[in-house]
Amino acid sequence: MTTPSDPFRHHPQLRGQIIPPETSRFRNLDLSDMDRQMRGMGLPEDWRRSDENRDQSRRETLQDRWGQDIWIFAYGSLMWDPAFHFSEVRRATLSGYHRRFCLKSEVGRGTPEAPGLMAGLDLGGTCNGLVFKVEAERLEEESHYIWRREMLLRSYAPEFLEMETALGSVEAMAFVVNRENPLLLPPMSLEETARQIAGAEGYLGPNIDYLENLADAFELLRLEDEELFRLRDLARRFRSERA
Repeated sequence: MTTPSDPFRHHPQLRGQIIPPETSRFRNLDLSDMDRQMRGMGLPEDWRRSDENRDQSRRETLQDRWGQDIWIFAYGSLMWDPAFHFSEVRRATLSGYHRRFCLKSEVGRGTPEAPGLMAGLDLGGTCNGLVFKVEAERLEEESHYIWRREMLLRSYAPEFLEMETALGSVEAMAFVVNRENPLLLPPMSLEETARQIAGAEGYLGPNIDYLENLADAFELLRLEDEELFRLRDLARRFRSERA
């Protein structure tokens, strides 16, 4: 049974498929412990954005949004593990941007010797995903977790973009690739991308798990992304060849 206040009223199949915020590892990150681990791996002191710098970005981005509900666009792991409380979720399509495995991961899903690849939102094409609504009264608290989840490093830049849902268009905050990020990679072939994903593993586990989770979310939502499923199949093949 659904009610008007049920976050999953438009997509009941997602109930139980999205990690509850309170149990998300991203909501409960111990940054001091992560700092110690990263230094032990040889990363510099400034391996991540400072808390002050990250909070300045949060306040500048949201300075005209306080007192309003906002939507957050999810096109990668936010789809199944947003780490923030939301009151509504919808399928959404963004035009003018596409999902690309273009961000080198030397810690989370890889190592400096065998970096993994994470998805970013790059210019051109279209991108399917989800939008989550964060209520105005929760925005101050939840935005801290959103920024710690997505803006810990310098991979993304938050932008408010227009996108379409079955219930009409919404303006949602999307984390697009930061073009000044040194870990942003040029385009690669699907085969090169799959080989790199198949061979990488880091602090958060094998890179292929990230790809599998993303493909699972698309199958659950019946979202189309032929390239994503071809990439998953190739990565599976390359992974099995390495075993």
